[in-house]
Amino acid sequence: MMNAKSLYQEVILDHNRKPRNYGVLNEASHHAVGHNPLCGDRLNVEFNLDGECINEIAFQGESCAICKASASMMTAAVKGKTCLDVETLIQEFRDMATGKLDLEDPHHLGRLTIFSSIKDLPTRVKCAILPWHTLHAALHSETSTSTEAENDPVQSSTGTV
Repeated sequence: MMNAKSLYQEVILDHNRKPRNYGVLNEASHHAVGHNPLCGDRLNVEFNLDGECINEIAFQGESCAICKASASMMTAAVKGKTCLDVETLIQEFRDMATGKLDLEDPHHLGRLTIFSSIKDLPTRVKCAILPWHTLHAALHSETSTSTEAENDPVQSSTGTV
């Protein structure tokens, strides 16, 4: 059986090589650009709502493997979810990545828990969180966001819709 570190590496590499929902939507109702100045990641996240549900979502940009894998898994996880459910996933992912979520408690992360060990790599936390931070900005009609200063996801909380 594969150990957790090997599984993590395999999933990251798979989503980096073959990202899901990578590209551009013709006409997105929501869009944001996220930037992580620490490592240079720059990501566009866009989606369309059908009522209160995300029915289409895509991302693109230049980023490290962790950021791209996180974005790929994020888009798959939120497609078809309501905005309220997406906000819950954003907060839980952020809390997990920063070590504030006890995975023994009930949560909605499923396969996203593959990123749980990122909390042990402080310089990579913002890489994993950037797609989620950018999605949060788009949900709130903010066109751009950063992982620095007052927007530092490690230091602040997301709030809710």
